[in-house]
Amino acid sequence: MLVNMADLGSDRCDGPRDAYSAACPCRELLDLLANKWSALALTALEDGPRRFGALRTKLQGISPKMLTQTLRRLEELGLVTRVVYPSVPLHVEYSLTQLGRDACVPLGELRRWVEANVDRIPALA
Repeated sequence: MLVNMADLGSDRCDGPRDAYSAACPCRELLDLLANKWSALALTALEDGPRRFGALRTKLQGISPKMLTQTLRRLEELGLVTRVVYPSVPLHVEYSLTQLGRDACVPLGELRRWVEANVDRIPALA
C-alpha cells in the first residue's frame, strides 16, 4: 500500500510542517529515517535493485524479521518499491523510488560523516 506523504497525518497538523511540533506528521517520517536500519536499507539500494537475501547480507546483523518490517514501512511510505517476479521460487526485488533516492542524499552524507568521525568519539573508538 502506497501512502501519499502529503496525506500522512494531514488531519493532525493544520499549519506549516514543523518537526518540532508533536502533532506534525514530519515526526513519523523523521522517526523512520533516523532509524539505523531504515537509513542503511535505503542507502544499500542506491546502486540498484536488490533481493531480500542480498540486502540481508549487506546489512550485517539485521534479523530477517527486522528487515521485513523495515522494508514494509519504507514501501508503505513510498520510499521503496517491491517487485515480485512470478517464478519458482518467487523472485522479489526492492528498489528505491524517486522519493527514496532523494532521501539517500542526506542519509548518505550522514553515513559518510559517521564513518569518517567515529574514531573521534572516545566511547566508540
